[in-house]
Amino acid sequence: MATDIRNGNQTDTVFRTEKLNVYYGNFLAVRDIWLDIPKNKVTAFIGPSGCGKSTLLRCYNRLNDLIDTFRAEGNVFYQGENLYAPHIDPVVVRRRIGMVFQRPNPFPKSIYDNITFGPKLNGYKGNMDELVERSLRQAALWDEVKDKLRQSGASLSGGQQQRLCIARAIAVQPEVILMDEPCSALDPISTLRVEDLLHELKEQYTIIIVTHNMQQASRVSDKTAFFNVQTSEKGGRTGYLVEYDRTETIFQDPQQQATKEYVSGKFG
Repeated sequence: MATDIRNGNQTDTVFRTEKLNVYYGNFLAVRDIWLDIPKNKVTAFIGPSGCGKSTLLRCYNRLNDLIDTFRAEGNVFYQGENLYAPHIDPVVVRRRIGMVFQRPNPFPKSIYDNITFGPKLNGYKGNMDELVERSLRQAALWDEVKDKLRQSGASLSGGQQQRLCIARAIAVQPEVILMDEPCSALDPISTLRVEDLLHELKEQYTIIIVTHNMQQASRVSDKTAFFNVQTSEKGGRTGYLVEYDRTETIFQDPQQQATKEYVSGKFG
């Protein structure tokens, strides 16, 4: 029988990652990750391409399970519960831990139906109209779409579509929101709107964001983890955690030379 992870211990540490190794077949993609994610903060993952940022992010809602060759060793605890324990249902995990992807991906439905899709699937019995308005308000989109809720989500601009996807994630009432480069396909104005939104959302949610934009990481995050990549003699690339600290420390006084070189733009 699957366990509902909402009943786990409530602590200031939402995720605790211990000695995590991630494999795809025999390929070691990410090695030896020890990392605690604090509650109601924005944590940024930065680093060069191929360093395992997105792979690690997807470990937190078990999205990697959808890849046949994926295998994880070590522990990932969510509120004290081991996410990879045999009795844990990945579907339940994904209900509690929402995801926003790199490119806006609204469903081919109306704005209203985009928001209600997840709650209906989960058996939500409350007032749908109120849920739609609340979710869109939290995503700072309500005023822009309140008069066209029956129009297609695809009719919105790119920035609005991404905020719709954030509203859709919020609608199922998750405890954590994972964001995989959510602004990489957006224009600067839309990017700033999403960044402003993150500051508001962290009052209610724990947020982890993967970003290649170091300025964005410095603007929106409370803590930052810098990852790097190690290349083997055979050309394999394995990601590892170099340094994790308060964002101000990572960008102004990093303790590792590799971190200092990356945030100063010497490589990446």
